[in-house]
Order: sequence, then C-alpha cells, then structure tokens
Amino acid sequence: MANKGGKFHRKSNIGQTIPTSSMADIAFLLLVFFMVTTIFKLEDGLPVEMPKAESGEKVPRDKVAHIWIDRLDHISINDNLIDVGQVQNIIYLKLLENPALLVAFNVDKNTKFETVDAVMSQLKQANATRVSFTADPERSR
Repeated sequence: MANKGGKFHRKSNIGQTIPTSSMADIAFLLLVFFMVTTIFKLEDGLPVEMPKAESGEKVPRDKVAHIWIDRLDHISINDNLIDVGQVQNIIYLKLLENPALLVAFNVDKNTKFETVDAVMSQLKQANATRVSFTADPERSR
C-alpha cells in the first residue's frame, strides 16, 4: 500500500497463528485411514508337528542309569555317591555293557546349573546319547 511520498507502511498488529481448529479432525482421519489400510501379517513360522503327550512306557531297571543331584551338589549314580570327574568313566562302562542305556536325570530344582552342566559334559564325553530329565508332574489345586 503506497502512502504519500512513495513509502510503504507495514501493519504491526498482524499475528502469525496457525489455525488448530481442524487439526484434531485431520489426526483422527489419518488414524482411521492407517487403521483401515494397514495389513498385519502374522508370521507363520516353521510347520512343526508336536508330539502328543502320552504316558511313558516303563523301561527295565537294568537298562536305566539314574543320576541324582541334590541341592548341595552331591552326585549319585544308581545309589552310589561319586565325584563329577567319575561320571564319564562309570557311564562309559555301563554303555559298554548295554549300548541302549538310558540315563535318567533326577535333579533338585535348587541345584546350581554349573553342576548339571558339568555332569552333562561328562555324559557327552562318554557318548551317552539317550538322556532323560525327570520331573514331578504338577498337580492341579
């Protein structure tokens, strides 16, 4: 706007505001749009057929070596107290007598994992491949 003398005057009272009255409407419309157009793909994973739970068959006592580990890290094989280092030799000799030997672990729930791991390492060195962890079934209350 030109004034006399060719000078322009600025209006000093113009406020710079952004109208926010429709911002909530726009946000809601965007939310609805993305909810409607989004495709959620469920990951299928690998097709695995899980075995059915059944009552296990009784294995003859002479074909099982029971390893007991209590919470104080005492180790027993078939009711004989032994040291961790002896597990490999004892299980190896039992495997020579019976190659189909099943090793049953009976471990206290408060036993340190390091002890169980040490015994498992000894079993691996003895080439014991049939190992079973036993547990008490939970009873419904």
